[in-house]
Amino acid sequence: HLCKTTQKLAIGKVSFQLKALSIFPSNFKCQIRGHRVHRVSRPQNFTDYESIKQQYSPQIPEYFNFAEDVLDVWAEKEKKGEKASNPAFWWVNDRKQEVRWSFEELGFHSRRLANVLSGACGLNQQDRVFLVLPRVPEWWLVNVACLRTGTVLLPGTSQLTARDILHRLQTSGARCVITDESLAPLLDAVASQCSSLQHKILVSPTKREGWKNFGDLVRNASSDHECVKTRSDDPMTIFFTSGTTGSPKMTQHSHSSYGIGLTVNGRYWLDLTERDVLWNTSDTGWAKSAWSSVYAPWIQGACVFIHHMPRFDSHTVLETLSSYPISTFCTAPTAYRMLVQEDMSSYNFSNLQHCLCAGEPINPEVMGKWRNATGLDIYEGYGQTETVLIAGTFKGMKIKAGAFGKASPEYDVQVVDEAGNVLPRGVEGNLGIRVKPHKPFSLFTEYTGDPDRTAECYVGDFYLTGDRGVMDEDDYLWFVGRADDVILSAGYRIGPFEVENALIEHQAVAESAVVSSPDPIRGEVVKAFVVLTAEYKSQDQDQLKKELQTYVKKVTAPYKYPRKIEFVEQLPKTVSGKIRRVELRNKEWGRS
Repeated sequence: HLCKTTQKLAIGKVSFQLKALSIFPSNFKCQIRGHRVHRVSRPQNFTDYESIKQQYSPQIPEYFNFAEDVLDVWAEKEKKGEKASNPAFWWVNDRKQEVRWSFEELGFHSRRLANVLSGACGLNQQDRVFLVLPRVPEWWLVNVACLRTGTVLLPGTSQLTARDILHRLQTSGARCVITDESLAPLLDAVASQCSSLQHKILVSPTKREGWKNFGDLVRNASSDHECVKTRSDDPMTIFFTSGTTGSPKMTQHSHSSYGIGLTVNGRYWLDLTERDVLWNTSDTGWAKSAWSSVYAPWIQGACVFIHHMPRFDSHTVLETLSSYPISTFCTAPTAYRMLVQEDMSSYNFSNLQHCLCAGEPINPEVMGKWRNATGLDIYEGYGQTETVLIAGTFKGMKIKAGAFGKASPEYDVQVVDEAGNVLPRGVEGNLGIRVKPHKPFSLFTEYTGDPDRTAECYVGDFYLTGDRGVMDEDDYLWFVGRADDVILSAGYRIGPFEVENALIEHQAVAESAVVSSPDPIRGEVVKAFVVLTAEYKSQDQDQLKKELQTYVKKVTAPYKYPRKIEFVEQLPKTVSGKIRRVELRNKEWGRS
């Protein structure tokens, strides 16, 4: 209860003295859930979903450069004392090392690196730089330096193989590569086959033959650099898609599509201000890292927080959330699934105000467990490498378990048929973004060098995301599955996500992935790959399969139950945490 006379918040036998009752906004609500507090606070940047649509009207100038027009503006505000004292960048690791940069310091270091790229490396505007680094500060410096020089950045994950690297270098024609000691041998193994590659820069305290040393180059460079003039529609970055379906494509974005377009993410979905500290756990090789570890937070002047872990560790994540003033946390549903399996009662989440997820749908069961442990809801977002936020659940909106929210104000999102016709509410179809009469500026430019695959994305007046979904009467969007994930069994269409949702509600299931499997009678049937929780791994597997099948029949339509179940130790995933159902499906169908 909240007592106005004593100004204390009492939970059971524990009470916390409040500095003043006025710290709570007028519509603050406190609900006791066991010994947890469910915190509901007023949105910072908007009042409700309708106000977002009214506020959002981006202006796209002829020329725009994120480094000069956003980062340097924040640096000037720092100098004048017009900005909150949060750093722009805050990096820690497991060895207790720490790096903090203000926007002014970020500018200083990135200008020196910009002089390296345009000077020692002789790179010209729109030359391509292939960057493969883990979550180390140098990754952020390269991002900003490429903006300053107008060079096109191609990020890659540290888990690439030599074959992956060769494909990316040959396809992109990159002139420069920047990586660390772990990837350098793979680069050396394929470099002779890449005629365009002229410069190799190593981020390491040691030297390597044939490589320029990053530290030496930056130390000897001047910090006096004039940002190049880039048009808003000039190419800025190219991401190779994650490859959950098909081969990776070169997805090209302009200076405005991310540099301005991700305002909708930072201001409205993440709901950031310059007082916030955002921790986004995405791998540096994927677009989500650009979304939530570069553009969206820095548009808002917020602090980008990074904890560099060799591998994901639930205890370390929870300890970090307890020990640092992180106000906003964004991670993949896979990570939340792992976190809620821990005993979270000993951790303090008092600084945490806003939790989000993206990358794939999150199960309502996981959302409930997180809410019970932290008092905070998880707000889902949906987007792609090709877009900014397509749809999401924004603060103040009702959270519908299983739905990922409403359309972002950036896009007109509809459910359409194969010909691009808008379907009635409640009817499953393709999720599409309207591109006629005007294509949204925040949509990707093209799949570079692949006009046919670019053209295949467009049907009628719409860009098709490749996902299947449904829009309900309240304009909420519900995910069914990737277009090629949907299972056709004896005339029924079955989305894998609904079956996975049902499975994870059972206490025996830690994770699951559902795909089609060949069947001589039904054509294909539902098969579930299941990772068991520790306490169920020793139980009789045949009996457990029957129990899970019966459970799914009870909580969803009986025809959707998995006729086949295989218990596995882990599921194949991309580095960003998405389950690679395509790999499991290919295994079932005997494809390479």
